[in-house]
Amino acid sequence: MKKILSKNFIDRFSRQIVLKNIGALGQKKILFSKVLVVGIGGLGCPAAENLTRAGVGSIGLVDNDIVNLSNIHRQSLFNSRDIKKFKVSVAAKKLKDINPNVKIKTYKVRLNKKNIKNIFQNYNIIIDGTDNFKTKFLINDYCSKFKKKLITGAISKFDGHVFTFNFKDKKTASLKSFYQKNEVSDDILNCEFEGVIGTTASIVGATQANEALKMILEIGQNLKNQLLIIDLLNLNFRKVKFKKNKD
Repeated sequence: MKKILSKNFIDRFSRQIVLKNIGALGQKKILFSKVLVVGIGGLGCPAAENLTRAGVGSIGLVDNDIVNLSNIHRQSLFNSRDIKKFKVSVAAKKLKDINPNVKIKTYKVRLNKKNIKNIFQNYNIIIDGTDNFKTKFLINDYCSKFKKKLITGAISKFDGHVFTFNFKDKKTASLKSFYQKNEVSDDILNCEFEGVIGTTASIVGATQANEALKMILEIGQNLKNQLLIIDLLNLNFRKVKFKKNKD
């Protein structure tokens, strides 16, 4: 409690604490929350950064990739000096620079069926910033089975998608309810061939972080059984409803 009431703590988060929907108790909820970010790329970087700045107490980072020059235009935690370094190592250091009190745990691995339980079990909210459907469905299935809260994002060109699933609610649909099948072409997520503008990544990743904070605080409306579609070329935001697939 002393940490909550310290002058440094209050000064750091004063602009959030004054919000009626947050206050001191809400900031305490944020401090004691645990969020896992899978994929420290275009989505994972802004998501992890915004959560760190908001005061999330424990953040896990999952990625086995290194920083490449082509990443820098959209992956906001990296710069030219980070090339060839592991993303999770660089991100962890920079997040600690932003908020020294955040606890960062890194997982320098590629997520698979064998390691997912060990990595996911200590986190209540999962942010999926991955770029392939095999991993997205793996994350979806685990979170559905073990009643985790999941926020999935995807980007391509000027477009972005965001899903929010609270699997503690039996009426919540899943990623498979939308796509209706396990195998979907990764071409629609392939930035290398399709291209993507960095602002799309920043907005979608920040939106994922915002959805996570609302879940932590239990405020506002989330995207239950809805897909948020973001078209930044025409500045169009819309929601599409879909139903839970009982099968």
